Amino acid sequence: MEQETLELVLSRHGRQPHLLLQILRELQSVLGWLSRATLSRVAAALDLPLAQVQGVAGFYRFLNTRPVGVYRVLFSDNVTDRMSGSEALLAELCQHLGVAPGAVSKDGLVSVDTTSCTGLCDQGPALLINHHHVVTRLDSRRVAQLADLILAREPLAQWPAHWFDVQDSIRRADVLLGEPMAPGLALSAALERGAEATLGEIRTSGLRGRGGAGFATARKWSLCREAPGAQRFVVCNADEGEPGTFKDRVLLSRFADAVFEGMTVAAHVIGARRGFLYLRGEYRYLLEALQTVLQRRRAAQLLGSAILGHNGFDFDIDIHIGAGAYVCGEESALIESLEGKRGTPRIRPPFPVEQGYLGFPTVVNNVETFCAASQIACRGGAWWAGMGTAQSSGTKIHSVSGDCQRPGLYEYPFGTTVERILQDCGALDAQAVQLGGPSGVCLSRSEFGRHIAFEDLPTAGAFMVFDASRDMFEVARAFAHFFAHESCGFCTPCRVGTELLERRMDKLAAGRGSGADIDVLFELDRLLHSASHCGLGASAANPLRDTIAKFRPAYEQRMKWLHFEPAFDLDVELSIARRLTHRDDAGAHLENET
Repeated sequence: MEQETLELVLSRHGRQPHLLLQILRELQSVLGWLSRATLSRVAAALDLPLAQVQGVAGFYRFLNTRPVGVYRVLFSDNVTDRMSGSEALLAELCQHLGVAPGAVSKDGLVSVDTTSCTGLCDQGPALLINHHHVVTRLDSRRVAQLADLILAREPLAQWPAHWFDVQDSIRRADVLLGEPMAPGLALSAALERGAEATLGEIRTSGLRGRGGAGFATARKWSLCREAPGAQRFVVCNADEGEPGTFKDRVLLSRFADAVFEGMTVAAHVIGARRGFLYLRGEYRYLLEALQTVLQRRRAAQLLGSAILGHNGFDFDIDIHIGAGAYVCGEESALIESLEGKRGTPRIRPPFPVEQGYLGFPTVVNNVETFCAASQIACRGGAWWAGMGTAQSSGTKIHSVSGDCQRPGLYEYPFGTTVERILQDCGALDAQAVQLGGPSGVCLSRSEFGRHIAFEDLPTAGAFMVFDASRDMFEVARAFAHFFAHESCGFCTPCRVGTELLERRMDKLAAGRGSGADIDVLFELDRLLHSASHCGLGASAANPLRDTIAKFRPAYEQRMKWLHFEPAFDLDVELSIARRLTHRDDAGAHLENET
C-alpha cells in the first residue's frame, strides 16, 4: 500500500524535486509518519540525496520522522492561550487519555503536545488535530468530551461540528474588511488602465507592505518588472506565524477573491504567468475553500488563459502548504520552502525581485497588501493616499487579543493611537501592549498615546493586551522560549544565542538570578541584533529589552544575589555518577544536591 500511495502522490506532483515538501506532506497525511524507508524511496524517485530529503523532513515541525498517534493533538502554546488556561487543559487531556505530554500512548492511539501560535488567539484556548482540524474555545468539559471521542476511536467527521467553528470576529471594519468587491472589478479596471498606468496608481497610493517592514509596493513591483529573466512569479505570503496575528486567516476565509485579485493585478503589472499562495500549515483547514474560490475564478475567466478575453494575459495560482516553520515568514526562506527545501533565509543580495523562485524575478507580498492592491486598482491611488498619514497611507488591520472584552480584528486608518484601540476593544486595565508580536515592541501605559504608523509605531498587525495582573517577565520568558524553538539553526549567533537567552531567563524564573544575569542578557541582545543572519535572531531579544527597561521590578524580584550567581551546579551534575558508584561519604557532597 505504501508503494501505491507513493506512486500516486509522485504522479500528482509530476515527480518534480522542487515539490518535495508538498510530496512529504501528502505522504504523511496517508501514512501517519515518514519512516527512513519512506524517505529513501522518495529520494530515489526524485533523484535527490537521501540526506537532503531527511534534512527537509527534519526541519519542519509538522513532518514526523517518528511514529505519532492516530490522533495527533497539538495545543496552541501562544502566551494568550496560556493566559486562557491552555496549560491546565493540556494536563487534563493527558490525564483523561493516560498519556504523558510529548509522548505517544502505548497503543499508538494518541499523542498530545504543543505547537506555536495557531492564529486563533481571539477564540482560544485552541488546538490542532492531525494538522488538519482545529478545535476552538476549549474548556474542561470540552476536553473531557474530546478525550472520550478519542478513546472511542470516533472518526473526526463524527465529532460535533460546532467544535470546528472558527469565527471571523470582525469588530471594526473599514475599506478592507467592509463589503467585498465584486470579483473581477479591480482586474477589469487594471486591464482598461494598462500595466504601466496601474503601476502608477500603486505608486501614487503610497502603499507599503503590510508585513511590518513597510517596503514600497510600487518600488518592489517595478524592480521585478525591470529585472532580466524569461519568467516572473507572484507569491502571496500567507505564512502568518507571528504570535498574536490572525488577520490573514480572516482575509483568506472571507475575502479570498480580493487576495487572488490583487495577485492577478500584480501579475498584469510585472508580466507574470504563474503565482503561488504559500499557506501556513496551521491554516490547512482553509485549503478546500480556497481551491473552490480559485476554481470559480477560472470558470469566470479571472484566472487561466486569456483572462477576461485579453489574449496573451495568462496567469494562474497554485496553493502550497507550509509545515510549521515560523522562519518561513521571511520572504527568502519562504521561497526556499516553495522550492522544496529547508526554510533557511538566503543571503541577500540578490533579492527575490532579481532572483527569486527557481532563480527568476519574484514579487512576494503578504495577504493584506494584495487586498489593498485590489482596492487601489479599482478606486485609484489618490483615494488610498487620502487615508492615513503622509508616510503611512491607507488603513491597517490589527489582530487584538489578550486581556480585553472584545478580541478580534480592528481596521483603522494609519495614525490611530494605541489608546483608541484599547478603548474600542474594552481593555480597561491594560499595563502593556505587545505591538507587532514578539518581534515588535512592548509598550507601557505612558506610551499609549503614540500613533500606529511607519513613522512612529510600525506593526505587522499583532496587538496583544496585558492587564495589571500579568507578570511581564513571564511574558518575555514565553517569547524567549518561542524564539529558541523557532530558530532555523543556520547561523551560530541565533542558534546558540536564543538558547542562551532562554536558559538565562529560566534561571531568573527559578529564583537564582543576579545582577550579572541582567548584564549577560543585554550582551546577548547586542550579539543577536548585530550578528544574526536574519530578522528572527535580530529581534529575538526585543521583548527582553523592552520589559527590562519598562518593567524592571519584575526582573529584580527574581534576583538572589546582587553580583553573581552561577548557572552551573557541579554537585548536581555529578549526582548521577555518585549514586551509580554508591558514594555516601562526606566527600560526595550529596547534601548539596537539589
